[in-house]
Amino acid sequence: MKTVQTVNAAHQPYAPHLLVNELSLDAGKEWTPLRSDWSLILLGSGNGYWIEEQSRRELPSGSLVLTAGNVGGRILASQLDSLELFYFTIMPQRLMGLFTHGEQDFLKDAPMRREVARQILPPTHPVAVKMKDLCHRPERDGLLFRLSLLQLFAEVFGRALDRPTALENHLDVRERLRMFLSETPPAVLLELSSEELAGIIHCTPRHLSRVFCEVVGMTFRKKRAELRLARARELLATSQSKVVDVAMKSGYKSLSLFNRMFTRRYGISPGGWRNKNEGTGSAAIRRNGHAGTGAN
Repeated sequence: MKTVQTVNAAHQPYAPHLLVNELSLDAGKEWTPLRSDWSLILLGSGNGYWIEEQSRRELPSGSLVLTAGNVGGRILASQLDSLELFYFTIMPQRLMGLFTHGEQDFLKDAPMRREVARQILPPTHPVAVKMKDLCHRPERDGLLFRLSLLQLFAEVFGRALDRPTALENHLDVRERLRMFLSETPPAVLLELSSEELAGIIHCTPRHLSRVFCEVVGMTFRKKRAELRLARARELLATSQSKVVDVAMKSGYKSLSLFNRMFTRRYGISPGGWRNKNEGTGSAAIRRNGHAGTGAN
């Protein structure tokens, strides 16, 4: 059968996520979710099937499918009528200030566990009901709407994302560091000095230096540099800030140092990287007013 696809923000890794897309499938046609990190797909009207390897599962109208991009599988509209889909993507690595290291690791490893990475919820499930309500609102944008979509995603996992929040003194330094990293957003770690982190972990800066390398696989200094460059790349793609402002916001006091470090890491200058990715960021979406869609 011919596959019906759309082109949307998920094709561009730095285009906005948390954006509801609509797709209509003619009777008997198929659609394969884009290879994004995570997708939440609602059958708005019509009936269909989830096809995966040698299995087929019926999807009545109002069903909700959670899937990771590398799990595979596709949606088939029934032979009797067309199928309307609503879907949005989640890219946890772009939510540095929200997901902790531990939660990011969970979401990164979850696609290896099929029972977690592909879930099908019935139309009566509370999350399916909430998404149906959100997708039928006349206005589907703004901060509160995006937060509502993110909440749906979190509710699907329930308590799986929960992590303990207290550092217990009886744990050794390695375990205290692992627990701290599992609970702390990377953006917070970026603001700490090695001395401040050593104080939190209750060890000397020299001991922290050795333990950090063992636990993380790189020095604290290199980890902070990695996080700074990740923040810079995100700002270049999703804002119209000048390169010098991006450098300052990413923790660099010298534009020349920022240019040198960025080029060494990514093989292209910050300005060149922005030009190469022109049209994929939130600024382009604001200019166009919507994400592009199409069929092939």
